[in-house]
Amino acid sequence: MDLIVRVIAKDAPVKAMAISARDAVERARAIHDCWPVATAALGRLLMAASMMGAAMKEEDASVTLRVKGGGPLGVLTAVSDSRGNVRGYVQEPAVDVPRKAKGKLDVGAAVGADGELTVIRDLGMKEPYVGSVQLVGGEIAEDIAAYFVESEQVPTACALGVLIAPDQTVQAAGGYLIQLLPGADDEVISAVERGVARLGAVSARLDAGMDPLDLLREALDGFELEVLETAPVEYRCYCTRERVSRALISMGRDELTSLIEEQGGAELTCQFCDEVYRFSADDLRRLLEEAVR
Repeated sequence: MDLIVRVIAKDAPVKAMAISARDAVERARAIHDCWPVATAALGRLLMAASMMGAAMKEEDASVTLRVKGGGPLGVLTAVSDSRGNVRGYVQEPAVDVPRKAKGKLDVGAAVGADGELTVIRDLGMKEPYVGSVQLVGGEIAEDIAAYFVESEQVPTACALGVLIAPDQTVQAAGGYLIQLLPGADDEVISAVERGVARLGAVSARLDAGMDPLDLLREALDGFELEVLETAPVEYRCYCTRERVSRALISMGRDELTSLIEEQGGAELTCQFCDEVYRFSADDLRRLLEEAVR
């Protein structure tokens, strides 16, 4: 089961959360038929979105992360609800790039670093909050940390990792966000830095049997932690035929008429889960009636 754990330090101005998300990332890989470097990149973004979504207090809120780095993967998108349930896609899932030293996947080269990370927070109000930062290197975790520092003035340590098995499925996936609150002094900062260095690669730690709380206890060793929440998360798409129908109606009378006359129907595929919705000419005529009421 995929989990998010949120904690605070009782004895220091530090809050943190960690995620294990092998099942969610594997589902994304299978849905989009991702090659390994695409799985790693999309998986990292999904986990970042999941943690950021789970940190939102508004019940119907959502957060969207979009990375456009100019690399061969194209645009990557991840969307999370306020419970951390997440969905996403990568524009070009069948991509390979030369590996780095020791055979490591070069996510930065596949994503690219010539572009932006855009964060869209929808709190259910009239206009969502949109913030963008220039990509640091396209490795995702560093870019998320840069976003928090630049856009929200919150010093943040972020790690995200996806371990790919020899058969190209997801063997382990997880990460953390550790954030310093106002009042954090040099001693606290140094302790967090030492803990992060000691923990090392999160995917290897999860593969060795650690869970999200173990990650946080290791990274924040020496702090007195209070667990605020432990919650299951999953890859979840909210598409339905009704929602797709509303999208078709929103196209307007002329577009619907054109679909009926030129194509005799419509076939739409959800970009998040690849579910195919087929509408016959009669289906579209019924939608056309609704559109002109």
